[in-house]
Amino acid sequence: MKSIRILTLMTLVLAMFCACNKPDPIEPQPPTPEEDTTVVDDTDKIYQFSVLDGNGDSVSLAQYRGKVLLVVNTATQCGYTPQYTQLQKWYEIYQDRGFVILDFPCNQFGGQAPGSYDDIHGFCTGNYHITFPQFAKIDVNGANESPLYTWLKSKKPGKIQWNFTKFLINRNGEVVNRFSSGYDMAKVEEAIEEQLGE
Repeated sequence: MKSIRILTLMTLVLAMFCACNKPDPIEPQPPTPEEDTTVVDDTDKIYQFSVLDGNGDSVSLAQYRGKVLLVVNTATQCGYTPQYTQLQKWYEIYQDRGFVILDFPCNQFGGQAPGSYDDIHGFCTGNYHITFPQFAKIDVNGANESPLYTWLKSKKPGKIQWNFTKFLINRNGEVVNRFSSGYDMAKVEEAIEEQLGE
């Protein structure tokens, strides 16, 4: 009888010990978000291109993703050179809304962009106080034309006729308009505002 009591007591102690040391139930964990493996397809967008800055370093235009862009081939000794005043004004007004001007000096039209990058940039900052990006001198027509301009002209066809031709790029990196050198600047601004409002 005594041994039965001892056995019963030991069973109770063992049961209590097991109950006290029972591991806490594992709480279900929230599902781990799947890693974003979305591949950005920049085919047929301006973001696929890289250009050279004034130091000769490569600059990916993908850094301007989501911006409204105005791409302009420029010259420092052209009758249209004073357009720099309006371009800088637009940049100051609209840059906070995501507007950027990409300036590409070109010496193909009457040799009106002579000199080195430093010469050109010094002229533009000194006379027109530009603060938007200005890149290395390029060709916009012919065998040595920039791949960027090959693409721009494929979207809005036609050989570049003169300095200060402008291409307007929407926030998706697509060409939406092309303006000749002498096109009404007020209408160019309206087109910029339209893209910024979308």
